[in-house]
Order: sequence, then C-alpha cells, then structure tokens
Amino acid sequence: MPQTSPATKDVKQKNHNVKLATILSLVFAGLGQIYNKRLLKGIIFLIIESAFLITMLNFIIHGVWGFITLGEVKGEDHSIILLIEGLVSLIVIAFAATLYVYNVIDAKRDARLLAQGESVPSVRKQIKDAYDAGFPYMMVGPGLVMLVFIVVLPLAFMISLAFTDYNLYNSPPRNLLSWVGFQNFVDLVTLSIWKKSFLNVLSWTLVWTVVATTLQIALGLFLALLVNDERVKFKRTIRTVLILPWAVPAFVTILIFSAMFNDTFGAINKDILSQFGMMIPWLTDPTWTKVALIMIQTWLGFPFVFALFTGVLQSIPRDMYEAADVDGGTRLQKFRFITFPHIMFATAPLLIMQYAQNFNNFNIIYLFNEGGPAVRGQNAGGTDILISWVYKLTFDTNNYNMAAAITIIMGLVVSIFAFYQFRKTAAYKEEGEM
Repeated sequence: MPQTSPATKDVKQKNHNVKLATILSLVFAGLGQIYNKRLLKGIIFLIIESAFLITMLNFIIHGVWGFITLGEVKGEDHSIILLIEGLVSLIVIAFAATLYVYNVIDAKRDARLLAQGESVPSVRKQIKDAYDAGFPYMMVGPGLVMLVFIVVLPLAFMISLAFTDYNLYNSPPRNLLSWVGFQNFVDLVTLSIWKKSFLNVLSWTLVWTVVATTLQIALGLFLALLVNDERVKFKRTIRTVLILPWAVPAFVTILIFSAMFNDTFGAINKDILSQFGMMIPWLTDPTWTKVALIMIQTWLGFPFVFALFTGVLQSIPRDMYEAADVDGGTRLQKFRFITFPHIMFATAPLLIMQYAQNFNNFNIIYLFNEGGPAVRGQNAGGTDILISWVYKLTFDTNNYNMAAAITIIMGLVVSIFAFYQFRKTAAYKEEGEM
C-alpha cells in the first residue's frame, strides 16, 4: 500500500487553502474545522449549529417580529410578552453570533497554521487542548448566562419601556403598544404637567443629595476628630454611644421620627417647641418637611462615617505629627496637610458611594411622609426625589413609560458622576502618579 512521504505531506499542508477554510466556516459552523482535519471540533460546531437552528429558529423569528411590531391584533397579541420574547431572542442571537464568530476565527487560525507546515494534532491532543483552553470559560459560562438573564434582561426591558406608550390608558392585552422613540423624554421637559414636576423633583433630589450627604460626612468627621484627640477620656464609651444610631434598623428610626415630627401630637411640637410658643408644620409644609428629612438623614448617616474616619485616624503614623510639631506646625496645618489628605485617600470612594446612595435613598423619603405633602399643579409630592417619584408613577398611576424614562435619566446621572469621581480619586491611582 503506497504511503505519503513526509515531503509530500508538507507540500500538501503548505498548499492548504486558508480562504476556503474561512468560507466553509462561514457557510456552516464546523465545516472549516473539518476541512482543517480538526474533526472533533468540527463535529461539535456542527451539532451546536444544527441544534440551534432546529430548536430556536422559529422562536427567534417570532421574537424578532414581536420586538419590531409589538403585536398586530388587539386582544390576541400581548405587547409585553412579545417585547420580552424579542429581548430574549436578541440575547440568544448575541450568544449565537459570538460562537459563530469564534468558529470562523478558529477555522482561519488553524488553516494558517497548517499552511505554515504545522501538523494536525491527534484527537486525544485536541481534547486535552480544548479542555485546557476552555476550562475557564466552562466555569464562568453558567454564571455569565445567569447574569445576562437575571440582570441584563430586566434592565433591557426597563430601557425598552421608556421608548413605548405603555401607561394606564394604553396597556395590553386590551391595547397594543407602539414604539414612540424619544417622545417620552421630550414630553418630560416640554409638557407643563411633566416639566414642572420633573424640574422640581430633580432640583430637590440634587439639593437633598448634596446637603444631606455633606452634613452627615461633616458631622462624622468632626466627631471623629474630637474623639480622637488625646485629651479626651473614655474614648471607647463615647465611640459606642455615637455608633448606637447605626445599630438601630433605619426603618424603625424613620418611623419613630415620623411620629415625633407629627404636626399635632408629635413630641417635637407638643413637648419641646410648644414651650417657646412655636408649632412648625413639619409634615404639611414642603420646606419644613425637607428640613426634617435632612436632619434625620444626618442622624442616620453620621455613625457610619464616624466609624470609618475613626479607623483611618488610628492608622496615621504619629511620627508625621511629631515632625510637624518640630517644624512648628499649627493644628490647622496638621489637619490640612496630614490628617485630611490621609482621610480622603483612604475613604474617598466610600464617600462618593454615600452620595450615590442618598441620590436613590427611597426608604427615608417614603417612610417619613410618602414623599408628601401634595403640591398643586404637579403629579409628584413636595419631597419626592426621583426614585420615590418613579415608584409612584409605577404603582400608583401606572405611567410605566415615563417611570422608565426617568429611571434611565437617574442611571445616567449616577453613572456619569460616579465614573468621573472615581477616575479623579487618588485612591484609584498609582502612588507614583500622585
């Protein structure tokens, strides 16, 4: 039986057509690998694509149709179900496209190696190489799939609703939804009822975030510096007392304060301010309600900041303060050039997260007065922030499209602010760059 000589085999491999292997892999996944004599890999790709076409093709076609049209027959087509099926179809297409592109790249890479004279590995070697290269992906893959369907899919659904006309008066299956583009965002800043509410809520959200967070940080820093002073006695007892507000669940504290600030029977008006002939409308006047909310958030937030700063102050080397004393540094100079830079370097990312957390601090706004009191001429309460307004639009008035649009704006604001601040934070830079 004639055998192929090594020289003839090398010539055949050098004549291996890279372009043909690429085209075959484009025509059908696995054909390029089979042409490259990577039989196991080629068969796996063939099985995957064949199974995908057999089981998923009809679902994908129907899902893409539903995503584009959101239904055509009232009472039969459910726009929300079609939208979800369409998003799932797009995710499946994305996974399939990724695998398909990998199939093409893999076939082209192997063809080039064969054309350069590389030998085709044995089946056992192929299995070993596939296991070694694919093991990390096998471990990460299930988690990635769960992440996509648990996190990405709901997020994509919410974003999609912002571009539809889904509200209380136009809801499936009685009515079909339609894509309206950016009309919801335009209405938010042009229609009087939405414009007034949106601007008032947005401005209060920004004021609330900056003032409440800054006050809790300032109070926490002041108390941490005070307790850390060497002349203060009973430090452990004082620290324990100052951290106690943090130990009580926040919702319990908020409900207690809500009762204490009650205009009629609250302890603050009835037992304290009444001694001075004062009765402040804490829950009926938007301005006083905002003042009360800021004070309560300062009370709730300062213990965490206090504990954070206390730990950082304990880690600052005493040698630096002794050197400053030798150079004649004042207390203010030591705070400015030693204490404050160390605190900011260690805690800036966490402080930034305090601002982001208060920007979306739903609990205190809703539990204290449900975002009230009501304000004439707008569909948001006097102390509603964006997140509490979104809650009301979703569950009280069923304006799902506007709620989704506002949520996107909230996400963009927080993301841009956090990204910019983290990039500028010294704690995220190399020490040599400081």
